[in-house]
Amino acid sequence: MTAIGDADLIRVVLADANVLYSRVLRDYLLYAADQEIITVAWSPAILAEAVEHLRLNVAHFDHAAAQRLVTAMNRAFPFAEIEPSDEDFRALADVWLPDEDDRHVLAAAVAAEATVLCTWNVKDFPADAAAVAGIEILTPDELFCRLVAEYETQMIAAHRTAVRP
Repeated sequence: MTAIGDADLIRVVLADANVLYSRVLRDYLLYAADQEIITVAWSPAILAEAVEHLRLNVAHFDHAAAQRLVTAMNRAFPFAEIEPSDEDFRALADVWLPDEDDRHVLAAAVAAEATVLCTWNVKDFPADAAAVAGIEILTPDELFCRLVAEYETQMIAAHRTAVRP
């Protein structure tokens, strides 16, 4: 099964910082995008949060490494980075979130016209908030299981890329 030419099957996936933080999850997400079964998106704030946590928690991941990662991701996926507008935030003004610091993530999903927000923090994005934004909230496990079920050949190719020597 291929998603090329079938816009209904291509998911626009906004990746939260906690997904981009993991090298393995980040790689599989980007390789899935490279296989054209999803379109990936992030905001500068999301990417900054991911690299800040990498800098704090990963030995030898310094400012230069952070810059290389951001540059490489934005070069490989030049249309992935989106900046939510004031209008995107206004569209969510009446939406209650358990953590107000996550509003920028939901606004980024709206700006990207995402169909999926991929995050480990599912509890921070209630169903009614997702409905207003018109997105589905999925953990990385849920997203990848679905992608493997629907796009087995492409996900095998993504896996081979991820584990090649």
